[in-house]
Amino acid sequence: MSRRKILKKRYPIKDSKYNSFLVSLLIARILKKGKKQLSNSIVLKTFTIIKEKTKKDPIKLFEKAIKNITPLVEVKGKRIGGSTYQVPLEVNQYRGTMLALRWLIKAAQVRSVRTLSLKLSNEIIDASKGIGNAVRKCQETHKMAKANKAFAHYK
Repeated sequence: MSRRKILKKRYPIKDSKYNSFLVSLLIARILKKGKKQLSNSIVLKTFTIIKEKTKKDPIKLFEKAIKNITPLVEVKGKRIGGSTYQVPLEVNQYRGTMLALRWLIKAAQVRSVRTLSLKLSNEIIDASKGIGNAVRKCQETHKMAKANKAFAHYK
């Protein structure tokens, strides 16, 4: 790692169809083995399914889901005096969004529907309502941070 300068975060360009950074981040997170066209088609199918099921704007629903999943605090292990403490730390906005996207995709993958676009659409709809596995993961993270609040001074 370079000691000379701090690298700037390189944000992806906006999605061509929906003109949204969040959608392009989702496409990048689904991406496997460099097949961006496949992940792009999965996301587009997901948003059409959401549009058919809810009769609402899929982008607004997706943004609401990400807002519901995004954590405010997380715990990190910090080694102090021979023992490891789970220290709660605030999460910056970019990391929170990336965690939310990761949890959303993981929760969608464990669902028992046939295609990933169906799984993802169901998970996004559930997350926008405040239910689902991704929201539960966020609540667990907050609960863990609250339980370890006593170690917050070790930052």
